[in-house]
Amino acid sequence: MVEFPRQKDAELYEAVGQFLADHKLSIEPANYAFAYRVLVDPAGPLARSVADLTDGGVRLTAQDIAQLGGPAPTNAAPAGNGDAASSRPSSELIVQADAMIARAEMQVADFSQAVRSIHAETSGFGRDLAASAAAMRQADPVTGTDEVFRLTATMIDRANVAERRMAAAEQEAEALRSALDEARGTARLDPLTELANRRAFDEAYDAVPPGTPIALALCDIDHFKRVNDDFGHAVGDRVLRAVGLTIASESAGAVVARYGGEEFAILFTGVDLDAAVALVDRARSAVAARRFRSRKTDAPIGVITISGGVAAGMSDEPREVLYARADAALYRAKAAGRNRAFSAA
Repeated sequence: MVEFPRQKDAELYEAVGQFLADHKLSIEPANYAFAYRVLVDPAGPLARSVADLTDGGVRLTAQDIAQLGGPAPTNAAPAGNGDAASSRPSSELIVQADAMIARAEMQVADFSQAVRSIHAETSGFGRDLAASAAAMRQADPVTGTDEVFRLTATMIDRANVAERRMAAAEQEAEALRSALDEARGTARLDPLTELANRRAFDEAYDAVPPGTPIALALCDIDHFKRVNDDFGHAVGDRVLRAVGLTIASESAGAVVARYGGEEFAILFTGVDLDAAVALVDRARSAVAARRFRSRKTDAPIGVITISGGVAAGMSDEPREVLYARADAALYRAKAAGRNRAFSAA
């Protein structure tokens, strides 16, 4: 069991921030108060409940916190694991997305202002230069020489100002690119399992160089509806996360995504059909070896298994064709009794 040591004031402040970061909770008063209640009394019932829930390095969910008396999730409906619910981002991702949008908007405004300042500076410099040139043509030699010196000093000063503003604009542009890259990355993650989502998987498939041998596998959790019906969606969510992470850990080098509901997709490159089936079967065995229990009641959930279907081809082959073949193999694995991996005929 994880235990939280009692903290001094300065350490407690730091520990609260670390607690929020570890569990990817947004920095808001309600979450801060919850973390404070956990850490200020490490031997209390709330801390013990949190320790039980997070044993093994599992992060708290919004539902966990709500059940423990913390802030309720911002989503009105429970963050379930079916297709409809999984398409809604969690409250955590909403906060992250809002923050990134706000930051990007500020950086766009700063960049636009810097560009406008540079444009105004160069436009004014051009007008002054034209006026000074006209004045020099009409002046006597002595006055003209003085005007040249003055104009040269002005040019140097304005060039320095423009150079500094251009450097600032480049920094703003780089910050904006980083923020957009971060936003794009978040948009390609499944919020529940933190694996790639369907969009990221499809993009990875399309990015494989032409003529590359590939294999596409589809894995589906067997009788997953029973888990949701018997133990609730919160337990189902944890099962989905655990199964997804297990598949990913057994598929190093492959792209693993939650493709929808309780279905996961794996993209192998440079791997033949037999090797891909063996890798999927290894993941299947690893999932079946795990023992799941309900944290709330400690009741055994039972053995969780997955079935898999694998199809091999070339990257030039349309994604939909290879997917259909893998799906047919998955259907045969289900019909044959589940908890097995079949290859496409």
